[in-house]
Amino acid sequence: MKVLVVGANGQIGQHLVSKLQKSENHDVVAMVRKKEQADSFNQQGIETALVDLEGSINDIASAVQGSDAVVFTAGSGGATGADKTMLIDLDGAIKSMKATQQANVKRFVLVSAIGIQNYHEENHLDWIDRSSYYSAAKYYADVWLENSDLDYTIVRPGGLTNEQGTGEVSVSEELDFEKIPREDVASAIILSLENDGTIGKAFDITSGDTAIEKAIQSF
Repeated sequence: MKVLVVGANGQIGQHLVSKLQKSENHDVVAMVRKKEQADSFNQQGIETALVDLEGSINDIASAVQGSDAVVFTAGSGGATGADKTMLIDLDGAIKSMKATQQANVKRFVLVSAIGIQNYHEENHLDWIDRSSYYSAAKYYADVWLENSDLDYTIVRPGGLTNEQGTGEVSVSEELDFEKIPREDVASAIILSLENDGTIGKAFDITSGDTAIEKAIQSF
């Protein structure tokens, strides 16, 4: 499977690109917005696409062309304001979905955030109120994807850490807030791509005591 990773220079994205590159079953294209980022991936022998998510859908569709799947793991980052969050985490995500459709690719995996499905409910997680515009962006990107004709999977990780992956997680439609290494999220994304049973599904994922492959298969 040839996988285009949108947001390849992000922290989850880098883990994901590395794992896909090492896999015998997949090829990877790293989509980035800066030339120096592309140069870094090229030096590692990784194919790149130099595209800015604030650009046109046509530009993104050109990058998607020829891929079998798209993973959107881009984010504006914690140092930006509401404007960039809306332009990347919401508009950039939806433009990537539209570009995937335009390129006649069906498989799309979106990295979202734990509990965001309850954004409009009274029992949502406390962090959703503390990050109001980020929460809105993630929620509506999820909703747009769920209402598209793409073969989607939405992965909603808990609090992200840079610790080494444990290879064990909890997966459910709804989980309490716990942390998870970014490396384990990347592994879960790949296993979701490999498991057609995840198509049309969204799940929370945190560190747990079940092997990732088993957790994905049994969800």
